[in-house]
Amino acid sequence: MKLITFAVPCYNSAAYMDRCIKTLLEAGDEAEIILVDDGSTDDTPAIADRYAEQYPDVVRVIHQPNGGHGEGVNQGLAHATGLYYKVVDSDDWLDVPSLHKVMDQLRTFAENPVDMVVCNYVYEHVEDNTSHTVNYRNVFPVGKVFTWEEIHKFLPSQNLLMHSVIYRSQLLRDCGLVLPKHTFYVDNIFVYQPLPSVKTLYYMDLDLYRYFIGRADQSVNEQVMVRRVDQQLRVTRIMLACPSPYDLPERQKNLASYMLNYLSMMVAISSVFLTISGTPESLEKKAQLWKELNEGDPRLYRRMKLFSVSAFTNLPGGLGNHLTVLLYRGVQKIYKFN
Repeated sequence: MKLITFAVPCYNSAAYMDRCIKTLLEAGDEAEIILVDDGSTDDTPAIADRYAEQYPDVVRVIHQPNGGHGEGVNQGLAHATGLYYKVVDSDDWLDVPSLHKVMDQLRTFAENPVDMVVCNYVYEHVEDNTSHTVNYRNVFPVGKVFTWEEIHKFLPSQNLLMHSVIYRSQLLRDCGLVLPKHTFYVDNIFVYQPLPSVKTLYYMDLDLYRYFIGRADQSVNEQVMVRRVDQQLRVTRIMLACPSPYDLPERQKNLASYMLNYLSMMVAISSVFLTISGTPESLEKKAQLWKELNEGDPRLYRRMKLFSVSAFTNLPGGLGNHLTVLLYRGVQKIYKFN
């Protein structure tokens, strides 16, 4: 068994995948790198095969018909032999000195593994060459194994993203994680659905993951998100269908609060981009989402309607829609998340 599996979903990634793979190779022979070629039409397959030939004990390649990012994650997990599992997008990379420290720490968990390791991640903004780090120092104990009962509250800017988590591989399998095909934004499911199954955690205050953001064709580009809002809706509905955070035990109230806020964020994102789209069909879809929420879980509906960020994304009338977009623009300018 390898210590960790890095899964790298690749679709037409030839222009930038080298940087990603070279940083992962720094983890050494205790790691495996699974490059999932998702039906690429450029030189991605050849580049992936070249790395597999050059590093046969570390790099494996899966060539599959195009199934989307989620299917790349699924196939990586299905073939992973690592004790731990981490997804790294092909246009991102890991900080090498931090990676060495993470490998040292994972080695200590080989006999008694924790369920999830959390590190910081860094937004690398291509448009203005700036960076912004998201850390969890005020949320998690540093340098010790802990449980959800020992965490503090998250700030709105401190969501756990795919970039920050390293899961125990078998935990993901045991909780039944399977991401939908041909759907963007499934990373939200990846970092949400398994959380109640996580019993032990370890936080390393290291800036490990470098999240490259700002390419015009990126899935989080605003205009791309408007075009793909139906996929965002699909992911939101899948997350709303997961077991309710209200059913968590009282001792995990901070985890429940975090998960409720995450759901609120997902409803808010769907609502905002349906509002930005502005077509009668899009506005009807937004109304339907909120109706389903009310009918499916009135407790969650009341919270989102009255006490969370999503409340500002379902304001009534044309003026309400205008204010929703203005508020979104203000928040986006501050946090630069797309």
